[in-house]
Amino acid sequence: MGERLKAENQDTAERELIEAAQKDPRRFGELYERNFDRVYAYVTRRVQDHATAEDITSEVFQQALANIGRFEWRGVPFIAWLYRIATNAIADRTARSGHEQGEAAEEIVDESAMREVETRAALYEMVRSLAGEQQRVIVARFVEEKTVREIAQELGRSEGAVKQLQFRALENLRKRMEGANG
Repeated sequence: MGERLKAENQDTAERELIEAAQKDPRRFGELYERNFDRVYAYVTRRVQDHATAEDITSEVFQQALANIGRFEWRGVPFIAWLYRIATNAIADRTARSGHEQGEAAEEIVDESAMREVETRAALYEMVRSLAGEQQRVIVARFVEEKTVREIAQELGRSEGAVKQLQFRALENLRKRMEGANG
């Protein structure tokens, strides 16, 4: 019973945010903040290039903002609408680039894929909450795929210091993930 009430409260809060953004587009920021990680995770699962994933994610939110007035609440989470926009943006990008990737355009999102998207979104959020240099090292190492030497040069630190920062950051992430998963 408690979970159901919590879900209903979240639906009501989301609906109120949508209605506020429809009346005043400046209120769209909170919808963006609440959904960015999930949309980015969804896109990165389908697009291997991080720069392309960032571009598509940006397009999704630009389109959502431009069309927020047309959104109709039907009891389906707002994120589902954003996923549909993302799927179309990926298909459009694929068609423009001339590559064949029919799977992206017609993919049916199953529950396991959604769980993976949610896990990635949670991980992105956890990385963003790391202390400054730990966050920078993790992003540089695993997103930008830089070497320890390259990161050390950028930060003006020794390679050993960068390895230590990476180790501490990964330990922090591991503990946070364990805490989130019970």
